[in-house]
Amino acid sequence: MSVDMNSQGSDSNEEDYDPNCEEEEEDEDPGDIEDYYDGVANDVEQQGADAFDPEEYQFTCLTYKESESTLNEHMASLAATLKVSHAVAKLVLVSFHWQISEILERHKSNPAQLLVEARVQPTSSKHAMVHSSHHCAVCMQFVRKENLLSLACQHQFCRSCWEQHCTVLVKDGVGVGVSCMAQDCLLRTPEDFVFPLLPSEELKDKYRRYLFRDYVESHYQLQLCPGADCPMVIQVQEPKARRVQCNRCNEVFCFKCRQMYHAPTDCATIRKWLTKCADDSETANYISAHTKDCPKCNICIEKNGGCNHMVSNSLNTGFLLFSADFCWMCLGDWKTHGSEYYECSRYKENPDIVNQSQQAQAREALKKYLFYFERWENHNKSLQLEAQTYQRIQEKIQERVMNNLGTWIDWQYLQNAAKLLAKCRYTLQYTYPYAYYMESGPRKKLFEYQQAQLEAEIENLSWKVERADSYDRGDLENQMHIAEQRRRTLLKDFHDT
Repeated sequence: MSVDMNSQGSDSNEEDYDPNCEEEEEDEDPGDIEDYYDGVANDVEQQGADAFDPEEYQFTCLTYKESESTLNEHMASLAATLKVSHAVAKLVLVSFHWQISEILERHKSNPAQLLVEARVQPTSSKHAMVHSSHHCAVCMQFVRKENLLSLACQHQFCRSCWEQHCTVLVKDGVGVGVSCMAQDCLLRTPEDFVFPLLPSEELKDKYRRYLFRDYVESHYQLQLCPGADCPMVIQVQEPKARRVQCNRCNEVFCFKCRQMYHAPTDCATIRKWLTKCADDSETANYISAHTKDCPKCNICIEKNGGCNHMVSNSLNTGFLLFSADFCWMCLGDWKTHGSEYYECSRYKENPDIVNQSQQAQAREALKKYLFYFERWENHNKSLQLEAQTYQRIQEKIQERVMNNLGTWIDWQYLQNAAKLLAKCRYTLQYTYPYAYYMESGPRKKLFEYQQAQLEAEIENLSWKVERADSYDRGDLENQMHIAEQRRRTLLKDFHDT
């Protein structure tokens, strides 16, 4: 890659039923290459053990009607077995995350305790006696007996208070969480108890939406698509932190946490990392700038591509003064990176830091964080720059096809190379939060070694993608194969299975 010198830093029908309609939209990454996981298999043939894909994951995209049908099927079956109403069966399923085998096992051993744990029946010690008084326990007004309503706990309240209670909670976005008004009573209200108490169809529609949201979110095999205004539900057999993609809005996310896909980092760790990055964003601001100083001439330079292999030329009145090849990350001579790239991506811990002052430990902690943050941020920016390269490749292919220099299929390997580069770099970016929180030891050394191997091959691939016309198809596809093999090896050994 060359560098620029002297630059400066710089609510509807059921089919479209949307359980997320009141949630805020998430910003899209402007540097993303759409569907870069698709369409590259033909150019990256894996053989034998290399054919194992640690990210392979079976999932199904369900419409609202399909997911509602699935939920109702489970509910009807359980209601018949437990001999309870459909509404009560749903609350039992929610309480046990729709794991029917566990529910049936508990029912077999102690059916009464099952309902108590599901918060649809009170314990015997908290079972209140039916009051002969016709006073509401909330408004303390005398009401007729037929206007007093209660759940299985027998805590009686007038219909007007129940209506107000349910209306306020539903307006606040509560679904299955609507509970008894009595102090310290945790019994949940079945939906067939709540619906008649809601005063308008608009409020009933909201309650129906919140119920559906809660039913899906409590189901261990289902996840709502986080895409903006998308009503789809993702279904899996075994819930894992794996990449899934909605077939309606094309949103890609981790099934387990519904956040951006983050392999090899686990869900809890990526949450910690993103929170830390947000909290320390001002501290890290100075290293997130686009510019650095050339290590040879100290002229301010700017990266103009995704590759970290810098080739800068300093010109003076048209005469070449020197040429420098160096690494954008460590500013070291690129010639040594064939053997020392491992050192460039590995943070060197200070073994004596525990014996030093608190101020020294704080400085060391900040130094370590900035080391990993800079590399995390650098690969994110490289993804955005390489997305521009991808667009240029598409334009170049289109131009060649229009000039009768081959068909689209003849040149598609160039597009696939750019897609694979994005796929590999995306994985590499998420290795840095993993390494940051990883404890020192033999396993971390193995991880850092594989991380460095992957990084080296990605830089080789990035260099060749940006100069695709200088390499024949076989050379480029061979580099694609090597990079993808490194990526799969790292995920196979370190991605949570």
